[in-house]
Amino acid sequence: MKKILLIASYVAALTGCVTTAPSTAIHQPMSARPEPRSYVSPSNGAIFNVASARPLFEDRRARFVGDTITINIAEKVQASKKSENKASRSQSVNVSVPTIIGLPFKGVQGTTLAASDSNNFTGKGENTSSNDFTGTITVTVIEVYPNGNLLVSGEKQIGLKEGEEFVRFSGVINPNTITSANTVTSTQVADARIEYKANGFLDSAQVMGWLGRFFLTFMPF
Repeated sequence: MKKILLIASYVAALTGCVTTAPSTAIHQPMSARPEPRSYVSPSNGAIFNVASARPLFEDRRARFVGDTITINIAEKVQASKKSENKASRSQSVNVSVPTIIGLPFKGVQGTTLAASDSNNFTGKGENTSSNDFTGTITVTVIEVYPNGNLLVSGEKQIGLKEGEEFVRFSGVINPNTITSANTVTSTQVADARIEYKANGFLDSAQVMGWLGRFFLTFMPF
């Protein structure tokens, strides 16, 4: 038994030392390589140079797998809820024992019994929440739908001395909402999934340990 506890403690210590990225619900993969395009490249001329040429009638907005696009995150959510419930109930019962000659327990005859019951319930609840999330992240087009919409996904990882922070974003973009600067606002993205997570020791201190969660599942109270 002591060996089992020692091995479990050793494994838990190793697990605590390993830093892993937190789980995510963002569309996978979070990056993609551009697909090869079959076309005949023009040859260099006296003035024209293929390496530095830019099409005159083509913008730089993302439209192929592997292209990048900048997301301006501007999410502001406010919600409030208020409820009030009232319930009341009352009941009374009166019972009297008549006097009848010839019955036993003459001492009980003529007794009057009364009972009353009253139940009142009043409940109130109020909830208010406000969340603001602003920032910028550049994501990659990982799939182009048949109708032209773009499925994008990406991650920004920031390493700090207290740990690492992860900003993740994914969603479906209509190409018509992309600006000439190749940017789009997060409020114009369909099926948007935005995450801000960290894996430092400060975040680990706020999470119950695996052993505590294990015993908590068996506790009846």
